[in-house]
Amino acid sequence: MIRRPVAIGAAAFLLLAGCSSTPPAPAAPGWTDPSMPDPTAVEQVKAEPLTPERLQTLWWSWASSAAPGQSPVDDTDGQFCADSQPFGVWLVAGTHGGEADRRCQVPSTLPIAGPAVNVTTPDAAGCQNFMANAKGEALLDDKPQQLRKIEPMKITYDSSKGQQQAFSCGLWMTLDPLSPGEHTLTLRGTSGALTTEANYDLTVVTLPKTN
Repeated sequence: MIRRPVAIGAAAFLLLAGCSSTPPAPAAPGWTDPSMPDPTAVEQVKAEPLTPERLQTLWWSWASSAAPGQSPVDDTDGQFCADSQPFGVWLVAGTHGGEADRRCQVPSTLPIAGPAVNVTTPDAAGCQNFMANAKGEALLDDKPQQLRKIEPMKITYDSSKGQQQAFSCGLWMTLDPLSPGEHTLTLRGTSGALTTEANYDLTVVTLPKTN
């Protein structure tokens, strides 16, 4: 139930977070982290465009469906960053406000996406007010990355209380798949009284080939 605008992701969010409605695929043989997508399934969906609507729908479903205490937005150290990731993209999150330092393992086949700052609101006007004061930045290995401004857009997403409809907007980052090895990623955002920062230490790994 949406009572008022609530910021998330690189911000605070309306509903607590978590698993996508898409069931996880079985792990590839030899793959050490079964919570990550099967590379076969990734191949099947990687051609689907990551449009603003799809990106926000996937992200809010992921961030709004987690079990209590396991939200990727509440995550303080990265222990939940691999939970219920959707196929075809690896999502990252900000915080409800304040700073978090997370360590995650990421497959080298997937693009990475997430908000520097974002929000859902009951109407377009609430999103517009939020965006009027929104600022953010994304740094990959200390190098600035482009942020995409997504204006108010009505989406339907999954949550722990069933499907929800809201207007979504924000400043969003999308990265091509990263080279194997160690990388750092920082998402910072502000809007009004909200200030959020998420620092990721990413270990990018190559998925084993399937027969």
